[in-house]
Amino acid sequence: MNLDVFVLGTSGMMPLPGRFLTSALVRRDGELFLFDCGEGTQISLKMLNIKWKKISAIFISHMHADHVTGLPGMLMLSSQVDRSEPLYIYGPAKLKDYVEQTRKLLDMYINYEIVVRTIDEGIVHMGDGFRVEAFPLRHTKPCFGYTLREDKRPGQFHPEQAANLKVPKGPLWAILQNGGEVTNTDGTVVHPEQVLGPQREGRTFSYVTDTLWFPKIASYVAQSDILLCEGMFEHALLDSAAEKKHMTSSQAAQVAKDAQVKQMGLIHYSPRYTDRELKQLLVEAKEIFPDTFLTKDRMEINLPLID
Repeated sequence: MNLDVFVLGTSGMMPLPGRFLTSALVRRDGELFLFDCGEGTQISLKMLNIKWKKISAIFISHMHADHVTGLPGMLMLSSQVDRSEPLYIYGPAKLKDYVEQTRKLLDMYINYEIVVRTIDEGIVHMGDGFRVEAFPLRHTKPCFGYTLREDKRPGQFHPEQAANLKVPKGPLWAILQNGGEVTNTDGTVVHPEQVLGPQREGRTFSYVTDTLWFPKIASYVAQSDILLCEGMFEHALLDSAAEKKHMTSSQAAQVAKDAQVKQMGLIHYSPRYTDRELKQLLVEAKEIFPDTFLTKDRMEINLPLID
């Protein structure tokens, strides 16, 4: 089962040529999940040839324009394709008013169900084999980070053990592989733990943007396979970052280190930095967490299953 992360935009505050506003998309087994929706989101989706009709849920971090202004266009665009499934949108309290008032003022033609849900800390969305958790951040407005966690998978199947227990090869093996128990023709019950190894971990994607640094962020994103985290400023601008309630790249790296994530992509850069100057953010972050990289618009990251 594939799990791919697409960085749709990397800029904070304002879009730049070649750097749209912060947004990311996760594709899991063909199902799409969008995290924030700034200006330019539609363009990146089009350039990546991603079918937005398969977006089943949108997760908004907070109600600042650079994270939501691409949403009206996305809603109208989805009415131009054959869509029968509802679209779920999650975010802070004012998100519902924003969606409803925008639909009314623009007299939007919407031919599918839109379900807007106000969130709090905890699980906000669940699907087959995964869940999405929200957690509070510290910004100038109510703001949330998100983590998509896959459920643990059954352990590796050992066919020789199944054969020794006289389980005939075929459908019964499949049941055991999926964690179910089976009954042999002689009435013997075989339990999955008799033929499976230890449970295997699923994959975890975390998204953090627009927040002061505080220690608990690390616990929310612990052990993530990939963390996309804002690193808006260099360390020399620490006071400015604190005043605006943002993080430096060094602080983002400290989150990644404390959380023991596998890799971190910096995102949500201040427009004050040219592409060349972003290297300073990377250098400072890598001093604390070496497995850091700079995200770029339309970057794709694949997270394979590990047995």
